[in-house]
Amino acid sequence: MQYETDTPTASAATDDYDSPWKEAIEHHFPEFMAFYFPQAYSQIDWSKGYEFLEQELRAIVRDAELGKRLLDKLVRVTLLSGQESWVYIHLEIQGTPQVKFSERMFVYNYRSFDRFHLPIASMALLADDAPNWKPQTFGYDLLGCQMGIRFPVAKLLDYAGQEAALQDDPNPFALVTLAHLQTRATNKDPQARFEAKWKLVQLLYRRGWDRQRITDLFFVIDWMMHLPDFLSQQLWQNVETIEQEQKMAYVSSVERIGIEKGVKLGEARGEARGEARGEARGVVKGESNLLLRLLTRRFGAVPEWVSARLNQANTDLLETWGDRVLDAQSLEEVFGETRH
Repeated sequence: MQYETDTPTASAATDDYDSPWKEAIEHHFPEFMAFYFPQAYSQIDWSKGYEFLEQELRAIVRDAELGKRLLDKLVRVTLLSGQESWVYIHLEIQGTPQVKFSERMFVYNYRSFDRFHLPIASMALLADDAPNWKPQTFGYDLLGCQMGIRFPVAKLLDYAGQEAALQDDPNPFALVTLAHLQTRATNKDPQARFEAKWKLVQLLYRRGWDRQRITDLFFVIDWMMHLPDFLSQQLWQNVETIEQEQKMAYVSSVERIGIEKGVKLGEARGEARGEARGEARGVVKGESNLLLRLLTRRFGAVPEWVSARLNQANTDLLETWGDRVLDAQSLEEVFGETRH
């Protein structure tokens, strides 16, 4: 058996995919698996639940850092056979193929097995623009010793041409995939992006989903499909109209302001908390509470040291941390700390 290695290619990407994908996967993991990895989905006993293993994943990454990580998830699931297993998902979502991607998949897999002594299923979702780049294997064959990995891959570019089917698919990741494709297709045409985004928002509201799912997916679509300010304002007016027509108020003021203004904590705090203006401690408390909410949404349940830092911080620190939330890959990056 001879394994292949991936070859370098080049691609450009300007849109931020990390945060929205994180939100979507954490809140709708079974649907994610059903849409992109149906064979694996069919072997998992979803009635047993699942658990994201953030601390365990951080330990693996410290052991085997190989270049920039985009978004990784380690999840504990139970198979229909009754066996408890762990699923390692590495998402290559920045849209740029990387030479060492397959090697990273291999290293993280064997490091995970070495650390926890449990089978690890590695899989990858690719969001690049290179049709011929689909790394699925890594390994070597030396003096009769064979070592390697073969992992399943889902590639968003492969869904191009299936836009009509994606619109009709009830899985929420069909709309997420469609948003990704239309983000790429409208990269240099703001008006076309506005029209595509508005159509997606209408589809979202017509699905009959509960408030939480609509809010989560709206957040994903809005972060993917950035618009100039004047078109963004028009979209918000359209959203307000459709919510009034359907007698629903799904996307809250704080979420609208946070998305629209890049999570400017002072403005969001004023809309969300209604705290008395001019009361200095009230301002700090409101900003601290909102930042805690954003951190929880971005990274999941936060440890005690984060809450302690927020409670002790002044307005300047809170605003600094708030500016980092959008781009940081970890809580440590938000707070400018190195923790072990």
